[in-house]
Amino acid sequence: MKECPDIIIIGSGIGGATVAAGLAPSGARITILEAGEHLNNCPEHIDQRAIFQKQFFRPKEVWYEENGKAFSPGNYYNVGGNSKFYGAVLARYRKEDFEEMEHQEGVSPAWPFSYEELEPWYSRAESLYKVRGALHQNPTEPFHSRPYDYPAVPDEPSISEVRSRLSAKGLHPYSLPLGVDIDRWIANRATPWDAHPHSNEGKMDAETAALNTALGYENVSLITGAAVVALKTCTKNGPITAVEFRKDGAVHQMKAKLVILSAGAVQSAALLLRSADGNHPAGLANSSDQVGRNFMNHNASAVIGFSPSFVNSSIYQKSFGIDDFYLSDSNGGYPLGNIQLLGRISGAILKGSMPLVPEWILNKFSRHCVDFYAMSEDLPSPTNRVTVEGDRTVLTWERTNWNAHLTLVNTFKKVLKEAGFPIVLTRPFDKRTPSHQCGTIRMGNDSASAPLDIYCRSYDHQNLFVVDASFMPTSAAVNPSLTIAAQALRVAEHISLVDLKAVTDLKSQALMS
Repeated sequence: MKECPDIIIIGSGIGGATVAAGLAPSGARITILEAGEHLNNCPEHIDQRAIFQKQFFRPKEVWYEENGKAFSPGNYYNVGGNSKFYGAVLARYRKEDFEEMEHQEGVSPAWPFSYEELEPWYSRAESLYKVRGALHQNPTEPFHSRPYDYPAVPDEPSISEVRSRLSAKGLHPYSLPLGVDIDRWIANRATPWDAHPHSNEGKMDAETAALNTALGYENVSLITGAAVVALKTCTKNGPITAVEFRKDGAVHQMKAKLVILSAGAVQSAALLLRSADGNHPAGLANSSDQVGRNFMNHNASAVIGFSPSFVNSSIYQKSFGIDDFYLSDSNGGYPLGNIQLLGRISGAILKGSMPLVPEWILNKFSRHCVDFYAMSEDLPSPTNRVTVEGDRTVLTWERTNWNAHLTLVNTFKKVLKEAGFPIVLTRPFDKRTPSHQCGTIRMGNDSASAPLDIYCRSYDHQNLFVVDASFMPTSAAVNPSLTIAAQALRVAEHISLVDLKAVTDLKSQALMS
């Protein structure tokens, strides 16, 4: 572990892997430290009982609520991070999401830059993740400077029928932008990809799309099983001087000119707080007292429509979404959120949350169902936060904007019933489900109220960047992965042009002298 790279990246999820892909062509020596290991192919990848009933892949990790009650958070630690299990929806935030937006229970603040600033990076991220999609279907779709490189993932016949029914009721279903090579996926397995792990079978996640691109360069290396435990500094608000991590039972230190923290919204905040020292008693990068605060976790519910006359023959199902209620309730009221198909629900999946019901009954039920995911914005609040108590990670979270989410669910229930699904069941997801956690180390133009500048650089430590869902000032109401990836590529270019160029210039001057 005597290596001294130019850049250390902590974490190989969407943020870390994408910033690595963006920085790789610079020639800088980059080392990625990942706490987990590769998910190697195994029978459990396609075994829904193993995934959803036995929780085979779920780490035995415990977080705590403010009252001391323990819970299992459902985060994953492996190469590629949580994206190994994600639904591969790679959607852009709406233009309005970057602006101040009034909601039923408060205001979603403006980002420190506009949609137009990030738009070119959205296009680059879509190319990197080989996104399949279609323009001009979604009434809220913002401007795209270039089309998708690949056509949308097609609806299966039974799902095409549902799309037609909803269109007949005045809605505008649109093809979800998906990072899935559908032909390759179906050739390898007859399962959905949503919440299902894989090795390299067609889902474009942080590993298969971005990390593999980065590792194609000789100057990029990956160390797995390396759990970072602290960042070190020598002076108040000085640079990060070392990264301390545990591997194979031993503690190591590694030094680099730049450190990019991409451990995830909860773990990145926890690491900065645990790295407190005599010069930084409240934790690193925390002169604003905002590290860990403003935690957001989408308000989300499953909405399942049942009809005895409908037969769902789909395999993957997850191919369209609905944004008719995204910017308002469709009657000039407050924004409600996004609706999108879930991956195809089966009896084995339902059994995981309904253990007392026989699986054969759940299979018969699910055969006549179509399954949706309703998602609404959770507003930032400084009292919703991540804190640490020794080795404990403590999460304090009270939902915001929940009444708007209930309105979204009830509105869509009514539409589903009118579309021929007389029974509609709903179930909210709770904090045990990592529904797009974000916001704990937010960006901003004022160092007094935000730990990071608009390029995710710490105001307190000039060689520290935080590039994961932590930087997000708001959660919006769509999946955050593409926005994280777009900002990661934007940050990578900034580092290449500013920080790495400065290092190169200094080396050149030294040689000339």
